Amino acid sequence: MNASMNYLDGNAAAGELSTIFAMDVTTAEGQCGNCGAKQRFADVHLYLQCPGLVARCPLCEHVLLRLVNVQDRIFLDLRGMTHLIFNTRQQPGASS
Repeated sequence: MNASMNYLDGNAAAGELSTIFAMDVTTAEGQCGNCGAKQRFADVHLYLQCPGLVARCPLCEHVLLRLVNVQDRIFLDLRGMTHLIFNTRQQPGASS
């Protein structure tokens, strides 16, 4: 990984991902398909110096997610994660 590239945390992807997901993805827990680390999506390293968004594991830098929004199409690649778990009790409007 090029050390000169700066990243943001996964919270910066909330706007783009809200066009696809009704639930807040930044609160979801994902697992890295490379090292097995489990963390909230908000904790990933998000790179914006490319076409679209690239989210990487904060531990091993493996690519977890790629998202590119081109005109009326959204391309989403999640193959870097084994899963993404949403806790519906933490979502706004969820009943207790």
